[in-house]
Amino acid sequence: MQAENLPNSIAASATRITRDIEILSGPDYTTSNEAIRRYAYTDAYKRAVSYFEDSLSDLGFEVAYDPVGNLVARNRPVGEPVFGIGSHCDSNRNGGRYDGTLGVVAALELCRLNVEENLGLPFQLISWLEEEGSAYGEMLLGSRIAAGRVTDADLAAMRSVDNGIPFMEEAQAAGFEPERWRESREILDDLVGWIEIHIEQGRVLQDAEIQVGLVTAITGVIHADLVITGRADHAGATPMAGRVDAGVVAAEVILAVERLARAAGEGTVGTVGHVTLEPGLRNVVPGLARVALDIRSVDEDELTTVFETTVSAARSAASAHGATVEVVEHQRQPPTPMDSGLVDALASSATDLGVETMRMPSGAAHDTMMVAQRVPSAMLFVPCKDGISHSPAEQARPEDAALALLIALEAIRAPLNTRTAL
Repeated sequence: MQAENLPNSIAASATRITRDIEILSGPDYTTSNEAIRRYAYTDAYKRAVSYFEDSLSDLGFEVAYDPVGNLVARNRPVGEPVFGIGSHCDSNRNGGRYDGTLGVVAALELCRLNVEENLGLPFQLISWLEEEGSAYGEMLLGSRIAAGRVTDADLAAMRSVDNGIPFMEEAQAAGFEPERWRESREILDDLVGWIEIHIEQGRVLQDAEIQVGLVTAITGVIHADLVITGRADHAGATPMAGRVDAGVVAAEVILAVERLARAAGEGTVGTVGHVTLEPGLRNVVPGLARVALDIRSVDEDELTTVFETTVSAARSAASAHGATVEVVEHQRQPPTPMDSGLVDALASSATDLGVETMRMPSGAAHDTMMVAQRVPSAMLFVPCKDGISHSPAEQARPEDAALALLIALEAIRAPLNTRTAL
């Protein structure tokens, strides 16, 4: 595509992306009128996936689902090489309309352009199941299953956050065969490359006044709970000197996470996003505290160091107060570099189109970090207003997504890109 034709193409795609996003933000596609709440296997989620299924079928794609419910749409028979595109359309528990969904919509629009322009490019679009972890508390679930990063025991232990029903039962009730989950890895077999378009979920691009970011690496993440056991006592009758207050230890852990993540420097962050105190009564000293840790870094050594030092600090604080600490680790993903050849191809494509970009890491986890274990992968970021995400206030410009998908399209079709030539 020539640079002089860019404005008209962007405008046309932006119009269709806007329409898709508006439809998928409607009352049929969320369980709430306060936010986008769309979790695996719910009716709202099924309708969203069906929207993509119908749209892709109209373009001549064969649409199917793997054993756990990842949507897979192809315009070539199984066994032929295809280029992978897509994202996820489930939501955070207080989600906005763009996180994930914009990436699937952009991939759908790319498929439309492929048909309209008679490009004949072989594609496989995937809408991954349960990226956010809202339904079962396990992020990247569909892509982790496809990458073989789960076990039978992991899946058997998963329960719905809302009703406690096992994941396996809910998947079966939705019409899938989760006991065959190992076959999900087959959906990556034919991919010669993978690109995901996503909102940045930060404000680096906005502040730099740049429309498209080229992701160089995706942050590693450790999710764990620290279970602090103290002793529940009467809040009035127990002297301060005689308490074993699990809540005080939890408070010291929160401050330790803040201190250690700041000391690690740029590229490392730490968050305590959830704390529960038991028995949870105003007039009882907490006898138990659960502290949910989220440690992330693009540097694997820093990731491990911050986590282990946080655990050490928690044990020291607990010991000083007569309490104990148990570590329950839920998930550990190392930092994931993107494929340098594919990132360079995207940069070259952007240059040819006259678009300024910047290279940047992703501080959020994405399904692409699972795909990248088997397939040359890259991500394109578009700005979101003021960096707000995981919120109903989330905003992004469809024009930016249209620009990103054109950059992706040109990189995929470029004959000199030997890593992804089809």
